[in-house]
Amino acid sequence: MVVALLAILKTGAAYVPLDPGFPLARLQAMQEESGLTLVVTEQAQAARAGLFPARVQRVLVDAEASAIAAAPPWASPHQSHPDELAYVIFTSGSTGRPKGVQVTHGALANFLSHFAESPGMTDKDVTLAVTTLSFDIAGLELFLPLVTGARLALASRETAADAARLGAALTRSGATILQATPATWRLLLAAEWRPPAKLQAWCGGEAMPGDLAAALLERGCELWNLYGPTETTIWSTTRRVTVAADAAFVGAPIAHTLVRILDAGLNPVPIGVAGQLFIGGDGLARGYLGRPDLTAERFVPDPFGVPGSRLYATGDLVRRTASDEIEFLGRIDQQVKLRGFRIELAEIETAMREYAGVTGAAVALREDRPGDKRLVGYLVASPAPDLVALRAALRDRLPDYMVPATFVLLSQLPLTPNGKLDRPALPIPAEDALSADFVAPRDDVEKAVAALLQEILGVGRVGATDNFFDLGGHSLLAAQVLARLRQVFQIELPLRVFFETATPERIARALVAAETAPGRARRTAQVWLQVRALSPEDRARLLAQRRSPNS
Repeated sequence: MVVALLAILKTGAAYVPLDPGFPLARLQAMQEESGLTLVVTEQAQAARAGLFPARVQRVLVDAEASAIAAAPPWASPHQSHPDELAYVIFTSGSTGRPKGVQVTHGALANFLSHFAESPGMTDKDVTLAVTTLSFDIAGLELFLPLVTGARLALASRETAADAARLGAALTRSGATILQATPATWRLLLAAEWRPPAKLQAWCGGEAMPGDLAAALLERGCELWNLYGPTETTIWSTTRRVTVAADAAFVGAPIAHTLVRILDAGLNPVPIGVAGQLFIGGDGLARGYLGRPDLTAERFVPDPFGVPGSRLYATGDLVRRTASDEIEFLGRIDQQVKLRGFRIELAEIETAMREYAGVTGAAVALREDRPGDKRLVGYLVASPAPDLVALRAALRDRLPDYMVPATFVLLSQLPLTPNGKLDRPALPIPAEDALSADFVAPRDDVEKAVAALLQEILGVGRVGATDNFFDLGGHSLLAAQVLARLRQVFQIELPLRVFFETATPERIARALVAAETAPGRARRTAQVWLQVRALSPEDRARLLAQRRSPNS
């Protein structure tokens, strides 16, 4: 992958990441929107029906390996101009149509040259890349080590989503720097991970919670808060976080970048007053590919700059403090960030309304339990839809991270007095309706697994055949489940196996299949269930007895 990216850039072409995990319809839309003419892929992907149009030339890195190896080892690279296109990253669009952000070589070079100096990376560093190429922050992980002489280690997608494997990969690689979203940092912390000595923790993609900052600082990390939208090239501001309270501040702009806090009339706001954050400078993207209307709407003339200079309207609400810090307050529109991915709620709502029988739809990002953010879909429909079929239909159109974890059926959507959707009035979801066909766990292993899922998901009950992901689970919570299963049963289940099973019935079967002695999983489950049924006082008494030298 890394070689292919460098090769594409050296030819003077630009790359468009196409994530194989995305729905076919979304991949087709991205290809049509970008007008790409050549794809670098493997045989298995090229064989997917309807994925690539006939006009697109294919380079198959596995099938054509011999021809590639026989090619001359060096070709004179194209001398790229700063204004030439480096890549196009597609982000969620409020109309249901993804939009391609065009980033130039100059913008990327400006970003990399700054980050080489601050937070800083040298030829003594090792960085572990954990981010999918479809997320623009992968550009830092892949290119910054190569331009500074640092060593680049790559984590597979399965490793990056499994706390135990990710922790082991950090140790094995000797990583000194890890860039990750708050969700990935929580993934590691939930598995009781301890960082290697002198690890720089670079955190961005969504707001950094204070409790997360405190936990990383307590573990000795050198912590940096990174902020920036795709439209201004990866990260636009940085701040060293030394106490948890610093996490609320996005920091200072990187080189050749400016920030302005303006009101709706594009006038500067006073210190302490909330306004929208606008970003200008060398990091600005060209705009949205083939979308001049949207480009004009979000990339506006800088009223205080030289003629021709522009600002990007981030949609983020901030304020400048008396100490000249920029404090992040939230969004001014309905765009949200979940596990680092930027999501337009309107895109999900559009897809939901197109499902048969649905007459009203709303989506909210909720955090009803600290650290557990999830999308909740609210529906008005007659007759009531089959939620399993609805979820499947949405997965055909949207990436997994945009499919609501839970659905709530309403008789009508709450409205404000002026007839607009009253989002704060959307109710807290009750137990997921997908558990209607309840099958009680039938043996002790199933009961123990169901109890663990119930505890981590925070739902009223979990049946033997209930699917973890249909009950609101996601990859971060899956890692917590795996950590608890490992703790209770002393059995290592790979994340891949968990995704393939995902019901107490099948997880229990996988645990039994992996046990080191016949009946061990069943006996362990029996003891754990018995201890779980004890009162806190009885548990403390039992623990004291076990620690007693006379017991």
